[in-house]
Amino acid sequence: MRSLLLAATLCLALAPTLHAQEAPSPGGPPPPSDAAPQPVDIGDVQTLKVNVNLVNVYFSVRDKNGFITSLHKDDCSIYEDKVLQKTKNFTQEKNLPLTIGILLDTSGSQIHVLPLEQQSGAEFLKDVLTPKDEAFLISFDINVNLLSDYTNSPREIKRSIDSAEINTGASSGSVTGNSRSGGTHLYDAVYLAAHDKLRQEAGRKILVLLTDGGEQGSEETLKSATEAAQKANAIIYVILIADRGFYGGGIYTGDRDMERLATETGGRVINVGNDGKRLEAAFDQIQDELRTQYLASFTPTNAKVDGTFRTLNLTCQPGQKIQARKGYYALADSAGKDD
Repeated sequence: MRSLLLAATLCLALAPTLHAQEAPSPGGPPPPSDAAPQPVDIGDVQTLKVNVNLVNVYFSVRDKNGFITSLHKDDCSIYEDKVLQKTKNFTQEKNLPLTIGILLDTSGSQIHVLPLEQQSGAEFLKDVLTPKDEAFLISFDINVNLLSDYTNSPREIKRSIDSAEINTGASSGSVTGNSRSGGTHLYDAVYLAAHDKLRQEAGRKILVLLTDGGEQGSEETLKSATEAAQKANAIIYVILIADRGFYGGGIYTGDRDMERLATETGGRVINVGNDGKRLEAAFDQIQDELRTQYLASFTPTNAKVDGTFRTLNLTCQPGQKIQARKGYYALADSAGKDD
């Protein structure tokens, strides 16, 4: 039933987004205007649209003493494909509405650490969520299940987190159409959360992934999951939490892929092992970053709407470490620009 609930929700999320675009007036031509002549319309309507839209980049800045909260527009530069861009807006966005997706690994390997995840995740949302914020909860194992849709109620989220259970049985049918009978569908979960839940949301968007990084059986790949998050302008934080006993003291292999998933989207990986205190500290670190984020906006000098990936590089003062997404896709509908 949970899979059916998620499928229904995602069908709604995939509804056409034409309402978000301006349509021409149904009447005749507008009356003559005394305004100054406008640039000649060469027929590339989407290019003109990009010219008036901004690419938004959320980022945080640290040095050896911690997060920096006193930067101004002239302190940082933005490069797109190595070309310097003109920064139009530069603000600190700690009060901007926040949309959070919690992705909870409920595969068999998490059987001994799930209670830690449930407790710390609920406390994190209780501390972070304000009335203007929203959160949703997805669990993933051999299925991808929506446990809680958008809500700003920490109490509702806690009930949903507490209801999560380890699932190692045969698949009852993934919402992705995946018919494989086992595995941990991590990439499917990331893709669905980013593409079907976050892409049409405005403002700051983050995914917090609680997992040991193990992946098996997804229809989606690391590349497609990362791309979906980049197109949604969603930052991914991966909290690596692993029950070493489950692996018999061996090494689990999800670290490198999780590092790429996080850093490519402007987030990072925090490895907590199976230590509850380190898990709480990891959530505290994420809170600190959310409170110290900046938003820099620019209109790209490359006005082509060709769907290509544009690399981004932010620089500030010497000795400062920038945490930001590595690029965006030049999409005709501007969904990847979070406009």
